[in-house]
Amino acid sequence: MRSISRILAVFSKELAQLRRDRMTFGMVVMIPLIQLILFGYAINTNVRDIPIAVVDQSQTGISRILVQMVEATRVVTVTERLTTPQEAEEAIRSARVRAAFILPDDLTQRLARSPAVGLGTPPSTDQETSRPVAQWIVDGSDTMIASSIKSLRNMPLSEIYRQAPNRSTPTFEVTLFYNPEQRTAVNIVPGLVGTILTMTMIMFTSAAIVRERERGNMEMLINTPIRPIELMIGKIIPYIFIGLVQTAIILSLGHILFNVPLDGNMIDLFVGTLLFIGASLSLGLVFSTIAQTQLQAMQMTVFVLLPSILLSGFMFPYEGMPVVAQYIAEALPATHFMRMIRGFVLRDATLMDVHRDVIWMSGFFVLGMIAAAVRFKKRLD
Repeated sequence: MRSISRILAVFSKELAQLRRDRMTFGMVVMIPLIQLILFGYAINTNVRDIPIAVVDQSQTGISRILVQMVEATRVVTVTERLTTPQEAEEAIRSARVRAAFILPDDLTQRLARSPAVGLGTPPSTDQETSRPVAQWIVDGSDTMIASSIKSLRNMPLSEIYRQAPNRSTPTFEVTLFYNPEQRTAVNIVPGLVGTILTMTMIMFTSAAIVRERERGNMEMLINTPIRPIELMIGKIIPYIFIGLVQTAIILSLGHILFNVPLDGNMIDLFVGTLLFIGASLSLGLVFSTIAQTQLQAMQMTVFVLLPSILLSGFMFPYEGMPVVAQYIAEALPATHFMRMIRGFVLRDATLMDVHRDVIWMSGFFVLGMIAAAVRFKKRLD
């Protein structure tokens, strides 16, 4: 009986402590709730509304009908209309679109040569009957996006023909850029850099101020002339080098073991990675000024890590998420870095190509450092 009473006493003590620790109690409720919402609502492997560009070199009524038919599938949505395939390739490289639909200037002739009675023209018997009527060029670095576009390869053209053609070749030719073999490692390894940096950088600095308080070092910091912003900068500098080392390890081993290409400019990659490390570290410092214990700091890290993995485009395509989930994803540094590093490593993109992400990341870093410095008070209470 005494043993049971002692156990009950400890149980009562832990329950009272948990009730006073509102942060932990909130995480107990919020973490499973967020996972349920993310997996049930935001995560969708059936990708829809992929942004594409249209290059209509035919400029006919038939070409406009064909574009409308493609959009009616809801797999893609036209966000840009360009004049040349070269402009389309540049739009894909800069991540403005994920694919381009190119309609050749001889589109009507290709349709008329189809082996069925269509467009009021008798079928031809020449070798060009096997030519696809149009072409897709696709950013193949994301295998889910590529697979969704490839599902349109044999799209029927029954709305154009009075009789469905019996084609021996696909309706559309699909050309995959950057990852023609559709190897998963090509997509995963660059994204893994963002995931690991998010986890480690926020985790390291989220406990920085709390650790000083728990170790009794806060009294010494209070008595020094150091200003809050100087303390914050000094805290993050060692972790910047750690983040750069982690990036070098992942990319170099990914290139050696999985043959992941490293086609981009290393200076652009360095600058983009530095911005992301700074943004993640500043977010961790803000958490450190809020948390009262290292356990709370770890809980905050997990609270950000889960959405960063699921919404940033690392595991599931950004385009497949609902609009609300995309807005949440845009607030996360990992989302912007995923676009940046995949552009640098796989598509030979430059800082100018991803300038919006660069500006957002720079602003996040500056505001995060200012918020952490303002919240940090050189006092013990």
